[in-house]
Amino acid sequence: MPPDLDRSLRDRLVQVGVDLVARSGTEALSLREIARRAGVSHGAPRRHFPTHQALLAAIAMEGYRELGRRITERVTGDGSAEPYAQLVALGRLYLDFARTNTGMFALMFRHDLLRGNGIGLREASQPLFGVLVDLVARARPPAADVAAPAVVAGALWANWHGIAQLWQWGSLQTTVRIDDVEPLLRAALAAHVGPAPTPAATH
Repeated sequence: MPPDLDRSLRDRLVQVGVDLVARSGTEALSLREIARRAGVSHGAPRRHFPTHQALLAAIAMEGYRELGRRITERVTGDGSAEPYAQLVALGRLYLDFARTNTGMFALMFRHDLLRGNGIGLREASQPLFGVLVDLVARARPPAADVAAPAVVAGALWANWHGIAQLWQWGSLQTTVRIDDVEPLLRAALAAHVGPAPTPAATH
């Protein structure tokens, strides 16, 4: 097969998987179904992906790319915004991505895909985490007795991720009795970074 067509097949398999997980969730991502929808034999994906998990990891990589694109456009692209306001925007974006891309969000954080597969999902998450670390470092007032920005960012990310998961399951709506995730987002941010600065403090 010519290289261009071979590459086209790989891209088509991944895109079919992206579309399929958006419509039907992770349970629909069998090799046979992806191959069928791509219009190739069920053995064709093996030319590019030695295992089913490798193909799933390549599909999940597209989720990281899309999340990174949105962060660049809506968060880091606004150079005039204060770091705390950017953190609020980042939290909203993360929770909205989880809510509107439930299948892809679940796929991106599957432990079996994060290990190996030659795709590098862990490495793909590092630049996104770096954005969070940078914003935390700039949003917090400097102090000698606080944890390192990476530690705080890790705790904040874990908090937001937990909110995303529990919100999807309906647990928080039932136990906290709220119908808006915004108060939870801001409470997590205040707990880890501090309260939002007052207008006077930003000048």
